[in-house]
Amino acid sequence: MLRGAGAIAVSLPWLEIMGPERTAHAQPAPAKRFLAVYTPGGTVMDRWRPTGSETSFTLGPILAPLAPVQDRLLVVDGLEMKSARGEQHQSGIIAWLTGTAQEGSSSNGYGSGPSIDQVIASRISAGQKAKASIQIALRWATGKSHGLLSPMNAANFEDAAPHRPIPPRLDPVEIFTELFGTLNPGDNNDAARRLARKQSILDFLDRRYAALSARVGAADKQKIDQHLTKIREIEQSLSNVPIATSACQVPMMVDTSDYNPRTGLNSSDTGSIRDTSTDAAIPKVGKLLTDMLVMALACDITAVGTLQWSDTEAKHTFPWLNLSEHHHFYQHDGGFRAAECELICNWYSKQHLYLLQEMEKVDMGGHSLLDESVVFFGSEISDPPTHSKTNMPFLLAGGGGGLRTGRWVRHPGVPHNNLLVSILNLFGDARTTFGDPRYCTGPLTNLT
Repeated sequence: MLRGAGAIAVSLPWLEIMGPERTAHAQPAPAKRFLAVYTPGGTVMDRWRPTGSETSFTLGPILAPLAPVQDRLLVVDGLEMKSARGEQHQSGIIAWLTGTAQEGSSSNGYGSGPSIDQVIASRISAGQKAKASIQIALRWATGKSHGLLSPMNAANFEDAAPHRPIPPRLDPVEIFTELFGTLNPGDNNDAARRLARKQSILDFLDRRYAALSARVGAADKQKIDQHLTKIREIEQSLSNVPIATSACQVPMMVDTSDYNPRTGLNSSDTGSIRDTSTDAAIPKVGKLLTDMLVMALACDITAVGTLQWSDTEAKHTFPWLNLSEHHHFYQHDGGFRAAECELICNWYSKQHLYLLQEMEKVDMGGHSLLDESVVFFGSEISDPPTHSKTNMPFLLAGGGGGLRTGRWVRHPGVPHNNLLVSILNLFGDARTTFGDPRYCTGPLTNLT
């Protein structure tokens, strides 16, 4: 009250400052790193699903190895991959990250949109890191794809139209040399020479394609311009040489001479041709690829990566688990073998644990690599015998973008495209739909 002459009382209008002090809640910073991890053949759902409540739950037998990092997990249960339209396995791996259906009436079509990893890469990695993204795989392109890129094994699709599929890198030695060759103190001269040669070649190609672009029609010019853009991105990336720090260390290389990364070229449709030496090396090669992927993030070589543990056929054996038949045999070809499938899925959970613990070890300056990352684990189907795509076995991990973990959330019947757009939102992308809009009703509301 303001009191004036003659004791006249004049009241002030209500002002917000007069109310109780409000606590400001800052928006979480966008996530800085993204990993997508694919495992084939779905799961055994009643052995995968947790029990309990959202914040007080017990992991099922398949996910039990992840108990040490349960507080870093978000178990997303009940989603339906409604956008997976086409051949049973192929449509699933295509839709997993794109949210689009397999194109065409045959089983030769790919998706019609980008995968979220490439959308995220365009936002936080392309032109900023040495590599926009890294796609790696082991024991890939088995069976009917015969070692070649196919709708049976393609998970990543370019951000720019026409959204071509991106094949993963397969050779662990080549991947190691490309990512970490410049971090080898004894290799400085060779690394410098390789860098200069690459820059010279790219400069030559850039000039040749630019000259050609001026002499062709509009359609060809568009294709050449897209190609030139990629060349210039590579040129920019060459100057972003990683520097060894306490967080960035060269992974320990192992002998992979017993592992043939291109053994799929010799595969048979049925999986009857076996490479027992290569199959036996899968655990150590998988660990090496995981180490390289973690350090590629820690060294700021890239901010986006994908790891494929095989393809949708997975026609390789598991000698370290005493399983002599291939994964597809235990899913379908030999009738559904739930016990063997559970054993395989449980082993994959152990590999996921290793990845997350290695990310948690990396100190990025007062917080871990996992804290600023989002990791998305998925598959192309949920139930092996029926090829069902309801109740998809999805996991998220990390803390990037304010992801709230240590929970088991259920969204029965909700399209998985809603999860994809929610992941994009964690990276500061404000869109409300992704993939085929017929199968996206908006982002999930409880990730953060």
